[in-house]
Parts: sequence; structure tokens; C-alpha cells
Amino acid sequence: MQRNLVFRAWFYFRNGWSTYFAFIFAAINTLTVTYFLAIEKYPVLNAVFPTFIHYVIIVVVIGIPILVIIGYIHFKRSSALRSEADIQMEVNPYWRRMLINSELMIPLHLKLSQFIIKMNNNEKITKDELDEMAKIQNELSEHYKTKDATYKRGNISKSTIERLRALDK
Repeated sequence: MQRNLVFRAWFYFRNGWSTYFAFIFAAINTLTVTYFLAIEKYPVLNAVFPTFIHYVIIVVVIGIPILVIIGYIHFKRSSALRSEADIQMEVNPYWRRMLINSELMIPLHLKLSQFIIKMNNNEKITKDELDEMAKIQNELSEHYKTKDATYKRGNISKSTIERLRALDK
């Protein structure tokens, strides 16, 4: 963790800058420039926005709801968020590893719960069911062999990219 402290600070700085400071600075800059370079020089626009404060209030009252709607469309009604998530999954080895781990654990949990129910009902476990469990165990063993404690991108890619592509089909 200590060697990553500089990179963690850099990450937090970039997020703080881009999400908060740059956003606020850009909004103030845009309002100022558009008013004093465009609106103030045209009498028709100056009649609609007599002062800078009027301009800011009108733009905020109209602009914020429009931007909220655009944000809603971005997340809920368009393919943009899915594309962003796809890209994050492609480039982030930690997320890929978590996805594959969970995809491998679901069949195991289902099979174990079936075994528990059968044992609870005093039923025998069949040879086919044991073979299924052995297959799941082999898949988990193979997957675990590719695990790398440092989560290097190349090693995780080898273990997951084919499985991720198969999930998409």
C-alpha cells in the first residue's frame, strides 16, 4: 500500500479536479464569457438578460433540469453506460477476476444446496451428481491455478478473456 500512496493520491486528485473543481470553474467561465462577450454586446439579448445575475439565474433554472434529464437518459435510456461498463470490464483486471470468480461460484453453490436438500431428505446422491460436482471442482482448480497474487494484467487476461467472450454469446 505504501508504494501505491503516490498513485492513490494522484487518482484522488484527478477525480477531485475533474468532478468538482474543473466542473465549477468551467461553469463560471462559460457563464462569464458568454455574457460579457456575447449577450452584453447585442441589445436584443441584453433586453432578455439585463444583468449578469439575471443571466445566471435564468441559465441555472433552465439548464439544471435539462442537464439532469440528459444525465438520466445517459444512465437509463441509452447504450452509453453499457458501453462504458464494457470498456471498464475490458481494461480492469480486478473487475474481470471478480466476474469470473462469481460465475464459477454460482454453479458450486447451486450444487451444494441440492446436496444439502437431498441429505436433509435422506436421499442418496447419484453417481452423475457426483461427476457434476467433480467437474465443477476441476473448473475451480483450473481457475485457481491461474490466480496471481499480484493480479498482473496478462495473467488475469489469460484466465478470463475466453470465459468472458463465452458469456457474451
